[in-house]
Amino acid sequence: MTDMELLLRDYRLTTAEIIYHLPDHPALLQTFVWQEYDKNPDFPRLNDFLAFWERKIEGKLHSVNVTSCEFIQPSELSLIDGEYKI
Repeated sequence: MTDMELLLRDYRLTTAEIIYHLPDHPALLQTFVWQEYDKNPDFPRLNDFLAFWERKIEGKLHSVNVTSCEFIQPSELSLIDGEYKI
């Protein structure tokens, strides 16, 4: 699907900040940023990625912060106090 088709199907740009422990130095934390169009509130793509992470990547997850932004919104209305002609 194209990006526009995803947006029309109520997918939103989702960003996840994944904080994980370094495999060789578990006391140190590293950050990874994941961004994709995903469906809110279930986030199936993000959950698939996190399941992949836990199966294949050695760095143990510490925390995941998720934000989601809707792109197609009603336009904003601006009120004007007056009109000035030059």
